[in-house]
Amino acid sequence: MNRFFSKIPGEERLDEPLFVGITPSLFRWNLRMRSLIQSEEPGVARKREVKKTKMSELNNDIAVLSANREKTIVKTSVIGILSNLLLVGFKLFVGLVSNSIAVILDAVNNLSDALSSVVTIIGAKLGAKQPDKKHPLGYGRVEYLSSMIIAALVLYAGLTSLVESVKKIFSPETADYSALSLVIISVAIAVKIVLGLYVKRQGERVHSGALVASGSDALFDAILSGSVLASAVVYLLWGLSLEAYVGAIIAGFIVKAGLEMMIETLNDIIGKREDPETIKALKEIIRKEEAVLGVYDVTLFNYGPDKNYGSLHVELPDHLNVDEVDRITRRIQSEVYEQTGIILTGIGVYSYNSSNDEAAQMRNAVQKTVLSHDWALQLHGFYADTEKKTIRFDVVVSFDIDRNEALKILQDEVHALYADYELLIVPDVDVADL
Repeated sequence: MNRFFSKIPGEERLDEPLFVGITPSLFRWNLRMRSLIQSEEPGVARKREVKKTKMSELNNDIAVLSANREKTIVKTSVIGILSNLLLVGFKLFVGLVSNSIAVILDAVNNLSDALSSVVTIIGAKLGAKQPDKKHPLGYGRVEYLSSMIIAALVLYAGLTSLVESVKKIFSPETADYSALSLVIISVAIAVKIVLGLYVKRQGERVHSGALVASGSDALFDAILSGSVLASAVVYLLWGLSLEAYVGAIIAGFIVKAGLEMMIETLNDIIGKREDPETIKALKEIIRKEEAVLGVYDVTLFNYGPDKNYGSLHVELPDHLNVDEVDRITRRIQSEVYEQTGIILTGIGVYSYNSSNDEAAQMRNAVQKTVLSHDWALQLHGFYADTEKKTIRFDVVVSFDIDRNEALKILQDEVHALYADYELLIVPDVDVADL
């Protein structure tokens, strides 16, 4: 990041970053943009001023959205807690009175949902903390930890419920349902459906994985409660007790849901392949810059919901000077942030032979040789210096071959084509769809 953002003379204070959850370096970038405006032609300066105004408005919007997001998560979670505690009370009463293990386990499941909502609130509060010197990119990833805790609670509830259900299979007890108990279970199903739809919709609106997971879990709970109601009806009509078996099935689904939530959260923490549509949209924005010939090595880093950072390389003609490249990369950073919310902390540059026919022919020959291998997914950043006798390029290598082995094969083959040239080949990791 320091490659692009250096300290500005006369800059005394950076205690209050311009963007919520963004480092002071990006604040310095905006200050430097202002200095550039002063040295430009009047027409260009006016365009820059419009852009600066838009960015300022966008920054204010982000601050408001961040605060509203936290309020929405807390409010939705509180509604979930109160609803689930109410259901726990009713179901526990019905389960104890009717001696139904399935209903009691359903109540335990709702209790775990209430605890999950508490964890969600804590995660949202901690994740909304402002960046500081120790954590300059904010605390957004705390929400992933809260999602992991929720998954652990769900998994624990499922395993304990499974144990109790298996015990009841081998030591069955007769249930005794009343009309009131059936009405309560039916109302509980309706409440869970409404609650699930509401929580999931709110989670999608504010991009909260914890809320979406809670909403989906609530909808699934409605199905499980429906199975409890069905088993009660079967018992009343035919005297066939399915209590313990239904309880075991419910417990199995709870365990499955907990494992899936845990795996999904682990993927978010470890890092997973970026959504192809996001990469495509990002590249389309950057390619609108006239001088850009290609966009490569896109890598995105997530520091919590709506807190995305990234780096990439652009290919530019070799006749551009440093000042022109600097202006281009700054425009790219601004456009990408405005349209996607992604903060590009670094933009590397590949130089492209724009006026050397011999270099162009060499590029075609090397590209044909390299891409003849199935594991060589893309060649980019090619540059040949015919005077100094050097060739450099990157190759995106699939996970089907060891990178060192791939590098040796390519070096041997390209060296066979141009034995008097010094080679610099960089094997890139296949981190995103090309």
